[in-house]
Amino acid sequence: MSATDAPQLRPARDDDGDGLADLIAACFAEYPGCLFDRALEFPELDAIATHFADQDGVIWLAEQRGRIVGSLGARPTADGGLELLKVYVDARWRGTGLALRLLGQAECLASQRAAHQLELWSDTRFERAHRFYAKHGFRPTGERRFLADISDSWEARFVRPLNAAAGSRRASP
Repeated sequence: MSATDAPQLRPARDDDGDGLADLIAACFAEYPGCLFDRALEFPELDAIATHFADQDGVIWLAEQRGRIVGSLGARPTADGGLELLKVYVDARWRGTGLALRLLGQAECLASQRAAHQLELWSDTRFERAHRFYAKHGFRPTGERRFLADISDSWEARFVRPLNAAAGSRRASP
């Protein structure tokens, strides 16, 4: 892969909803019973940048040749942490370092905001993602929640404490 073929990271715009919907739908389709209904369960995609900005957060996208191939959003938590959301990478780009580049964006934001931890909730079916999180310092808390969505999803919570003195364990963005 040449540098010109590598996906470019950028903040999302409100008009990115269709491309992000395509990415999420493709990721969900990898798992039996994991259904995607944009209108019912993802109305925030209609103005995704505004949705995150309204929560004092941001969402980054990885774009390659006009197609969204990765995403990661972050917003502050009430206790001074940073919650990661909409963490998706196209199957063809997994294992290439793209997810780590996206995580690096959140780590930089956490450092700028002096966040004490990164946290996220992940569908219990997304075991490959859980291995990535574990490899990068996230630990399951044992907490689970039922979403009562069209997929009858259960999610598990993962947390990664950040070193307050040195900021986060930074990956290169």
